[in-house]
Amino acid sequence: MRVIVDLCVVPVGVGTSVSRHVAACQEVLVAAGLSHQMHAYGTNIEGDWDAVFAAVKRCHEVVHALGAPRITTTLKVGTRTDRAQSMADKVKSVQAKLAGAG
Repeated sequence: MRVIVDLCVVPVGVGTSVSRHVAACQEVLVAAGLSHQMHAYGTNIEGDWDAVFAAVKRCHEVVHALGAPRITTTLKVGTRTDRAQSMADKVKSVQAKLAGAG
């Protein structure tokens, strides 16, 4: 099953800056070969359900290994069975409506 998720991994107990931890999680997604797009408060990821959730687990493992004693994660999950849709498709649909084309 294909899935699109919005992932926000927040290490707790590591100080104010978490960019090192975010970068490590991004490296996990690249290594997993998943299509993803980082944004200011998280990352959108698309792919096969098992591959995406394995990468989320790996992000937790890597962030803990960097010294985070605790992690809180917000995860939004979307699936469709009526048709294939990518992250880019979803954005293009809204942009077309903003441009008056739909």
